[in-house]
Formats: sequence, structure tokens, C-alpha cells
Amino acid sequence: MELSTNANIVTIRGNIKTIADYRAIKEAVDKIVSGTKNVILVIPDSISMTSSVIGYLNKLAQGDHVKVTLKIGNEELLELLNELNLQSIFHIVKI
Repeated sequence: MELSTNANIVTIRGNIKTIADYRAIKEAVDKIVSGTKNVILVIPDSISMTSSVIGYLNKLAQGDHVKVTLKIGNEELLELLNELNLQSIFHIVKI
């Protein structure tokens, strides 16, 4: 997994599958939300997302009232998030 940030946008390339991936995502997003209550994650090609990442983003959205937008490119990941009824919580957009 490769991660890059620009303002309030985190771009994640590759599959999100390890605890190290979770930690990298959490660290990058934590830096952003310390200054703003709006974060956009662009995930063009990951086919999955670990439960720890989903739980962390859910805590941000529902607990900390951060607007989390997910821009998803992979149909399988999009279907997973829709099956979990997360489209309104995470403001999911297909790219």
C-alpha cells in the first residue's frame, strides 16, 4: 500500500490489508483532522478494507463528527461498503 496526502485528501494506492496499513492511514488522517473536520480518502484500486480501518473511520464520522468522504474505484470494495450500509456515514462516491 502507498499513501500520499495533499491538504485534506489522503490517496491510498494498493490493497488495504495489514495492521501496518491501518496505522499509516490512521496517522495520516489524524494529522489532517487535527486542523479540519473534513477528510477525503481516495481509494482507486483496493479490493478490500480492514475492519480496523472501517472502525476508525466510523469513530471519526459518528464520534468525532468529522465528514469522511470515500472516493472508491474498485467495484468489490464499493459493494462491501454498501452491504455494510456505510454509504451515508462515509459519503461514498464511485470514481
